[in-house]
Amino acid sequence: MIRESFKTGLSFGLTSGIITTLGLMVGLHSGTHSKLAVIGGILTIAIADAFSDALGIHISEESEAKHTEKEIWESTISTFLSKFLFALVFIIPVLRFKLSTAIMISVIFGMLMVGILSFNIANEQKVKPWKAVVEHLIVTLLVIVITHYIGDWMSSTFG
Repeated sequence: MIRESFKTGLSFGLTSGIITTLGLMVGLHSGTHSKLAVIGGILTIAIADAFSDALGIHISEESEAKHTEKEIWESTISTFLSKFLFALVFIIPVLRFKLSTAIMISVIFGMLMVGILSFNIANEQKVKPWKAVVEHLIVTLLVIVITHYIGDWMSSTFG
């Protein structure tokens, strides 16, 4: 069984990595249609946001005053690594396919991963998995749709 501290970092980093990276990719694509901009955005998320989220988890775990130093660092490191690595995964389709195809592949892959993670967590907690899956997929989809339209708006207003 996975230690709670690793599970905290992994689930947070994976979810944040997917949603943040997809939002950025979709927004940059609709705003710029530039492969370079999308790759640069993914790398920025993988580095800056992974460190930011890891520090956020670190401080949050410290503020609860109920975790050992080892547990806090396990959560911190697992958050960083899962966010960093999962964000980087989204570069693969961008490098291999036409940008619009890569975005579609990434959205499908990201939604699938959020669904699987949500299903597994709900099963582990003995709650109805489909409620959690639908709830989390709606939030993910909302981020994707909003960032798409923000990208369109930015392009038409400032492009």
